[in-house]
Amino acid sequence: MPRSQGSAPRHARTSATRSTARGSAARGGKARRHTPAPQRRRRWPWVLLVVLALVGGVGGTWLFQACSSGNLERSVMYPLHYEDLVRDACARHEVDPYLACAIIKCESDWHPEAVSRVGARGLMQLTDVACSDMISMGIVDPSYDASNLFDPATNIEFGCAVLGYLQDNLATEDEAIAAYNAGIGTLYRWREEYGDDPEKELEQVIDYPETAAYLQRVREAKAAYQRLYPLGI
Repeated sequence: MPRSQGSAPRHARTSATRSTARGSAARGGKARRHTPAPQRRRRWPWVLLVVLALVGGVGGTWLFQACSSGNLERSVMYPLHYEDLVRDACARHEVDPYLACAIIKCESDWHPEAVSRVGARGLMQLTDVACSDMISMGIVDPSYDASNLFDPATNIEFGCAVLGYLQDNLATEDEAIAAYNAGIGTLYRWREEYGDDPEKELEQVIDYPETAAYLQRVREAKAAYQRLYPLGI
């Protein structure tokens, strides 16, 4: 293919390139290499590690203190809320506050908006009918609204009233606990089965597995509240 005018021959370009390379080597020896500037180390990972260590230390100390002092068991397993409401309602209806707290723990786990599968509502899982009965029998003041069971004060008032009524009409606290779950009519039937036989206990005649388990859970919860709150509710 013909060369364009004015362009240097190929051997001339090659020779020029070699000359330039030799000249560069002669002036500076080896050709200089570009060395990138060292990057500044980032310190934020170390800062993060220090923060995490501090947080972990504080959290570990808190957990140790909580576990060793029983605070964790009180706050997680057996909390206590609405103490004033519980004390006042229990005083009016002559109910043991420890028992009331155990019932609340087992019924709703202290959730005021709890609803059961059968429609019982609130902290102590009550129905409108049961509450209306407490009013009609003169046990609860009519100023309390039997339909306002999501209100803690209302619910605790009616719940303690029911407990007081059951205790007044039954022989033992265990009977009142079982009747709170299964109904007083069912409890009367069970009582006829074990009567006054000292060798028979209530658990032996309860034919509702749910009520038998409920009775045991309330007993355990009451014992836990007595142990964790020895100065009272």
